[in-house]
Amino acid sequence: MKKYEKVIEKLILISAMIATISVALITVFIFQSGISVIADYGVINFIFGTEWSPGSGIYGIFPLIAGTLSVTLGSLIIGIPTGIACAIFLSEILPKKFSKYFKSAIELLAGIPSVVYGFFGLVVLVPAIRTYIVPIFQKFNPNVAPTGFSILAGAIILAIMILPTIVSISENAIAAVPIEYKEASLALGANKRETILKIIIPAAKSGIISSIILGMGRAIGETMAVLLITGNMAKVPSSILDPVATLTGTIAMEMSYAPPSHQKALFAVGIVLFVIIMLLNVIAQLSVKGLGGKRN
Repeated sequence: MKKYEKVIEKLILISAMIATISVALITVFIFQSGISVIADYGVINFIFGTEWSPGSGIYGIFPLIAGTLSVTLGSLIIGIPTGIACAIFLSEILPKKFSKYFKSAIELLAGIPSVVYGFFGLVVLVPAIRTYIVPIFQKFNPNVAPTGFSILAGAIILAIMILPTIVSISENAIAAVPIEYKEASLALGANKRETILKIIIPAAKSGIISSIILGMGRAIGETMAVLLITGNMAKVPSSILDPVATLTGTIAMEMSYAPPSHQKALFAVGIVLFVIIMLLNVIAQLSVKGLGGKRN
């Protein structure tokens, strides 16, 4: 039996080493391919430049960063309340015999290819925004883009895509709260709503925050769905109905035809995206540890 345990331990160690080495190699490759552009163009000019025109040698990615963050923020504004409310409903309100079916249906959303979400947005969501929402905004601002390709379209689709992450992790965190907490709260006279809001959610907040940050990472890294419905215009948005370009969408769209200098600039864009996602992971780890320490 001990021999099998040692073999399993070695296999796990090898798997961990392969994963670590793979991440290290990818990191080295991306930085080696793109750091020269950032060094030559200047970090400040590269990050805060407002014009992206690689054909003219102009590499300002601030419009791409603004587009990425605006779409991501919009998806979080929609997805966080919806996801947490859904997790509470599944864990605390819906009977267990039904909740497993609803949970399976929500988790099924994670298995749908992102390009399918993109086509759904392209065929259904973008025309709906163009027909029903744009005319309302044009009454107050005639300069609103009339196409329907917009931050709003991208935010709605991304909100749907991050729901499985937020719902699943939040539901597990809520379900892991000791039953004694709930029983003690109810015994002291609190009703179910008060118990959920003041006892269960605070006790599960580290898991809920982790789900939000992981959902944010998914939203920032999404490519195909956003590429199809946001319009891919590299400009700083002034309205939720403005078309935008994102970091991932720009890389995916331009890499196939880019000459060597342009490719290096796209790798530099990848460096910025990589750093953003790494920062999110660090924040997630620190948040979970900090909240865990406070709870203890």
